[in-house]
Amino acid sequence: MSAALLWILAGVALIIIEVLITNVIAVFFGIAAILTGLLLQFGIIESTAAQYTFFALVSIASLVLVRGKMTHWFRGHTKDKSEEKPSFQHDIGERASVVEDFKQGSGRVTLNGVRWNALSNEDLKAGETVWVIANEGIELTVSRTRPIA
Repeated sequence: MSAALLWILAGVALIIIEVLITNVIAVFFGIAAILTGLLLQFGIIESTAAQYTFFALVSIASLVLVRGKMTHWFRGHTKDKSEEKPSFQHDIGERASVVEDFKQGSGRVTLNGVRWNALSNEDLKAGETVWVIANEGIELTVSRTRPIA
C-alpha cells in the first residue's frame, strides 16, 4: 500500500470520526491528510519531512482560520428560548372538538387529532366545538368562547 493511499485513508477515517464525535477538530486533520496524500500521489511532495510539514501547516491553518466559521455546520443552531412561545402555549386559542360529554367539569376533547383530558366550567356535550383557553400540562382548559389573543 502506497504512502499516498495511507494518507488518504487516514483522512477519510478522521472525517468519519468527526461525524461521530462532532468536536469540529478531526475534520481539519482529515482534510489535511487527504490533501497530503493527493500531493504525494501527484508527485508534488516526496520526502517524509515535506509530508509532515505540509500536513501540520494545513491542519493548523485550517483550525485557526476556518474552525470558528464551520462550527455551526456541525453543531447546528438552536433558537433562543425567548424567540418563541413555550410549546405548551402553542395550543391556546386553537379549536378542539368535544368527544366525551363533560361531567363535573371534566371530559375529553380532540385537538389536532390527539385526544386530551379537558376541564371546563361549562356543561359541554360530545360534538361541540370549543376553544383551548389554557394548557395545564396534560390537561386542557376549554370554553365555548374563543379567547382574546
